[in-house]
Amino acid sequence: MSAPIEISPEPIKLPPVVKPGEFVFAATHLNHGHVYSQVEGLIEAGGTLRSVYDVDPARAEAFQKKFPQAKIVDSLDRILDDKDVRLVAAAAISCDRGPLGVKVMRAGKDYFTDKTPFTSLDQLADARKAAAQTGRKYMVFYCERLHSECSIFAGYLIRDGVIGRVVHVLGLGPHRMNAPARPAWFFERAKAGGILGDIGSHQIEQFLFFAGAKDATITHAVAGNLAHKDYPEFEDFGEASLIGDNGALNYFRVDWFTPDGLSNWGDGRVFIIGTKGTIELRKNVDVARGTGGDQVYLVTSEREQHLSVNQRVGCPFFGELILDCLNRTENAMTQAHAFKAAELCLRAQEQARPIA
Repeated sequence: MSAPIEISPEPIKLPPVVKPGEFVFAATHLNHGHVYSQVEGLIEAGGTLRSVYDVDPARAEAFQKKFPQAKIVDSLDRILDDKDVRLVAAAAISCDRGPLGVKVMRAGKDYFTDKTPFTSLDQLADARKAAAQTGRKYMVFYCERLHSECSIFAGYLIRDGVIGRVVHVLGLGPHRMNAPARPAWFFERAKAGGILGDIGSHQIEQFLFFAGAKDATITHAVAGNLAHKDYPEFEDFGEASLIGDNGALNYFRVDWFTPDGLSNWGDGRVFIIGTKGTIELRKNVDVARGTGGDQVYLVTSEREQHLSVNQRVGCPFFGELILDCLNRTENAMTQAHAFKAAELCLRAQEQARPIA
């Protein structure tokens, strides 16, 4: 019998992958708070933040208070013309993310955007063309996997064959609405896209990754507004099912119905079935148990285990991305994977049967 999986009792902090000044980057279009996590991750991995631009000076000033090393510049061109800047991180209004990425890549820099990376298949086609022509990267912050230690740990378990071949992934992605704090564009379909293209992008990306699939077919998709009639263009519920090109199956549900009494913004969970075992991930909260997020429940033919991996795994994506940009490799995420996840969430949104 093999030994139980063990986790270090001490918090882990991944070392920087470069020295100060070896990887200079900038930030722009601060429309979503995820850009702060994108920037923090790059800095922790050794990146040097040089400058920031936003059309709203107040947003740029708030960003500078958090990152005082960032010089506020008066236009995006100031960033694009800076030959030392290798990568531009951004969290624009969703409909602007694709065109912004094309502009960044054609300026000779790599692009790191918040999800969802596109709101139309035409935007995706333009980005694919620009990436192929320029050789620049269009990387996407699918943070519900890349910035989740239990998800990263699950990837290690699957890689090592602990649960055998993955045959099914079930993803649950509830989010708190908090409408008063949301900008107006969040509720406009043309600007924000639908729910399957937005928070559904996390679910499809992690399915492809965990299942080792290169492509998938959407077999079922629905989306609609069930309870927020003050925002007629908004979708508060969606679900979809997929079959991977390797036969793996997926079902996911996303919604904006997190109750106010929950201690976190959403009880995100993933259930992974393998031929030799199962994994459950409680990403953000272990409801009513007080143990926090990043909880892993592993069952194999030999035993059942609960592993708390918060601050025990680290998030290597940021360091891998920096090295990929410097070395022109694809260890953090392949461009094909980033684009395929985006394509499938757009197709799911396109195919979704409306519900009300």
